[in-house]
Amino acid sequence: MTAVLSTEELHARYRTTFGRAGGYLPRNPAAIDEWHRNLTQRAADAKEEFVGPVKDLAEILYSDGIVRMYVTQMINELPEKHRHVTSVDDLLQKLNVIVRTAPAYDPDPTKHIFLPMSALFGHLRLTRAGAVVFRNQRFGTALQAILQDWCRFLDSPESRYVLSTRENGWFSQSAAELNKLYEYECWDRRDEPHWGFGSFNDFFHRRIKLDEFRPLAGPDDPSVITAPNDGTVYNMQRDVPRSADFWIKGHYYSLENMLHGRECKDEYVGRFVGGDVYQGFLSVNSFHRWHVPVSGTIRHLEVVPGLMFSHAESESPDPTTWTHSQAYQSNVNTRGLAFIETGEELGRRMVCAVVIGMDEVSSVQWKPGLAVGSEVRKGDELGFFSYGGSSMALVFEPGIVGDFTVPENNPDKHPDDGPSVFVRQQIARAV
Repeated sequence: MTAVLSTEELHARYRTTFGRAGGYLPRNPAAIDEWHRNLTQRAADAKEEFVGPVKDLAEILYSDGIVRMYVTQMINELPEKHRHVTSVDDLLQKLNVIVRTAPAYDPDPTKHIFLPMSALFGHLRLTRAGAVVFRNQRFGTALQAILQDWCRFLDSPESRYVLSTRENGWFSQSAAELNKLYEYECWDRRDEPHWGFGSFNDFFHRRIKLDEFRPLAGPDDPSVITAPNDGTVYNMQRDVPRSADFWIKGHYYSLENMLHGRECKDEYVGRFVGGDVYQGFLSVNSFHRWHVPVSGTIRHLEVVPGLMFSHAESESPDPTTWTHSQAYQSNVNTRGLAFIETGEELGRRMVCAVVIGMDEVSSVQWKPGLAVGSEVRKGDELGFFSYGGSSMALVFEPGIVGDFTVPENNPDKHPDDGPSVFVRQQIARAV
């Protein structure tokens, strides 16, 4: 028998979600209900055939009885009042609408829904069956193909219709203030159509005026380690173990899972045992390009396919559960691994930048031309995310970090209120 959540329990779980805490889903769950009603109408009006990846997911849902069972259960475990996705067919139809829609800006801060798939799946994955569905590898692989198809649409000129000065456009006054567009190169192109952007994603990973707004700390001092991204500090952990139960709160990082990609040799993982991890969160309105934290040589590059919408669980109500998911996701989500061997000044030790895709992020893009053997300098661009919220970790071989120099954030007490950091500012000093 299906255990249906009560509205009170659903809202209590929603209050702990990372999307709400991170600001890309509204604080008021009533706004989610309103968004779903609008999406339902758009899906009812849509006449388009399913795009290829949505067709592929439909084939899985109708041929794999176990996957269909859990998807149906997660729908039925929601209270009827909030059961906006009513069937497998309805889920597919709504996915098909989203993958041909660019995210619009909402000037009402209580209704910000920056990540539409997170809103579509938001209540569904709060159910017991939902936790199973989003860890199912076959379902996840099909979902990743859908996200990649959506990413291609957001890379196309057809996605630029939301790049305007209209009230719900990303160049409106409130959107420009929220995103501090005056810090970006596009501010000088305001007289051009769509401010010179070729697509929505082109806007999303726009370039900042680095020297003016993100000056490099310690450009001639190799002992200064710099932040790879804008955002907030999530966690710093020292003496990280090779293996840990990362799904349990307080364990956080398991190097064997975090760093061991399909192509990554085990010898690299062993070098980091007992080292240090720094992790920061990028919100939707953060600068979404990442930069090199230490000078050195690229020894390995890889993008590891993984989960997107899975989260850590708790046996009891815990307001930090979904924020703890940042560490959990560093072990299981789609992520890029960039292993950098430092120069003699830091003992030729290894630093790994772990670029973690979260929810809508399905595209980890290395800087064009970056390859194994590339020499990189501290502060250089490393790559960028396409649309979505995301997280990034640095893993240090033992003997590099003397002290972290940014304020600590206790993820067990104040997980959503970490100190702000800016790309290329100092975060640590080498031994």
